[in-house]
Amino acid sequence: MSKQLILALSKGRILDETLPLLADAGITPVEDLSKSRKLLFDTNLPDVKLVIIRATDVPTYVQLGAADVGIAGKDVLLEHGAEGLYEPLDLDIARCKLMTAGVTGQSPAKARRRVATKFVNVARRYYAEQGIQAEVIKLYGAMELAPLMNLADEIVDIVDTGNTLRANGMEPRELIAYISTRLVVNKAAMTMKHDRIKPLLARLESAVKKRQTQPIE
Repeated sequence: MSKQLILALSKGRILDETLPLLADAGITPVEDLSKSRKLLFDTNLPDVKLVIIRATDVPTYVQLGAADVGIAGKDVLLEHGAEGLYEPLDLDIARCKLMTAGVTGQSPAKARRRVATKFVNVARRYYAEQGIQAEVIKLYGAMELAPLMNLADEIVDIVDTGNTLRANGMEPRELIAYISTRLVVNKAAMTMKHDRIKPLLARLESAVKKRQTQPIE
């Protein structure tokens, strides 16, 4: 097994919030990620490399051992499943909610609903737990269109401010889960590279706690 630690980071909003946290933990890429088309980057720590991939791929890379450690949203982890992964740390960034939503003022059917979402597994589990028969339709974006175009009765999606829902005549309904960004570790790597992963976890945990105790400006 390689002596290097490979840390998989999620592209997009999470990356923008992850890099300052990594810097607080003393881990910085040696070049500007925003100005490079590379996907694998060296850091100021000779034994730590960063790989930048789609958020939905992070659990797979870590689970199968291509990366030792990963950073991904709880929504992605809930959808993917956590087999083969440890989840030792909540990084307390990119916070939002995973919710159901529908057209404002419309009451959903109690027994059977058609639901559009990219979180297919989460939606199926949630509606089954509620005793509701759900036909789940997988979409990859623009969820708000589905009820407006009579494709679905409800959607399951990430809600931050709720502004996009309101702008499209929709409202949030039921909370499925509070979401934040988590650190996950490959189970084999946790054993084989414990002497390297443990200090990394300690650095990140310290950085998270320091941020949480800082006064809000």
